[in-house]
Amino acid sequence: MKRRTWIAETLDDAGAKAQYDGHVKRILGSRQVLARILKGAVAEYKDYSPEEIEAWIEPGIEIANTSLRPGEKENKMLLITGDNTESKVPGEGTVTYDIRFRAYVPKRRRAETVKLLVNIEAQKKFYQKYRIVTRGIFYGARMLSEQLDREFTDAEYDDLKKVCSIWICMNAPAHIGNAMTEYRISRRNILGRIPERKASYDKLSVIIICLNEKDDKNQRGGLHGFLNTLLSPSMSVTEKEEILARDYGIVMEQEMGEELRQMCNLSEAIEEKGIEKGIEKGIEEGIEKGINLTKKVLRYVREGRNNEEIAELCGITIEQVHEITED
Repeated sequence: MKRRTWIAETLDDAGAKAQYDGHVKRILGSRQVLARILKGAVAEYKDYSPEEIEAWIEPGIEIANTSLRPGEKENKMLLITGDNTESKVPGEGTVTYDIRFRAYVPKRRRAETVKLLVNIEAQKKFYQKYRIVTRGIFYGARMLSEQLDREFTDAEYDDLKKVCSIWICMNAPAHIGNAMTEYRISRRNILGRIPERKASYDKLSVIIICLNEKDDKNQRGGLHGFLNTLLSPSMSVTEKEEILARDYGIVMEQEMGEELRQMCNLSEAIEEKGIEKGIEKGIEEGIEKGINLTKKVLRYVREGRNNEEIAELCGITIEQVHEITED
């Protein structure tokens, strides 16, 4: 039976709120989306297909504040077991990443495989109280220092893995438009030339991707066209899905475990579901309260609360929570 994929369901859930913090993290956390971001932004992947890159992303992708659907912890499409999104270093405070994962780049001429540590951050606007590139360097530096006793031990510094911190800035001002810039460690020979492999110092890359839906530059078919479509607050879900499938090869249906619909607005589908669940449970207050109860339960599920907490907060039984949340 054909069922909708993680990204298709997530786009449905987000609706016009694709740029809202919780939704944008889930949308960008799709393996299909990550593969296309890597291909379009990271030099190591430019010669590979999105389908190849998907296979090289570790099964675990850690998404901040995102909980799994109850009962599907073994679903590899959703398994959240990658790097923890919280980085705590004594004396240096805590950094919370939006998305973190590991990805690999097979070398075609030899058996060696390169591992990259990747961080994706979403920003709703370009101008902040700080420079995004500076924050990106800090995030990348933290991901480098964290590798001690994880990726390498003692003085084995050659095992240090390259870090890519990618910042996606939505709603860029018109004078920037659609743009992408990479900041990285490079070599400049000042006197003579010290022989050194690029792989020994090419360890940190900060990539800033600016999006402007109204800017026609570098749009259709490329990374900016893909992300502008994916994160558009004005485009309908139906239109998005049609463009993403037709122009970018995003799979919207396949044989897979169906995802939990975590709607954030009262669409017609939610109203119908609320009415159905309300009738099934014989809620004395009527259909309207049944809808509201369903919305409340789904909201708590989206926040990552367990069934016991939801039951207590909503004043219903755990069995009723389970009935509302199951498809």
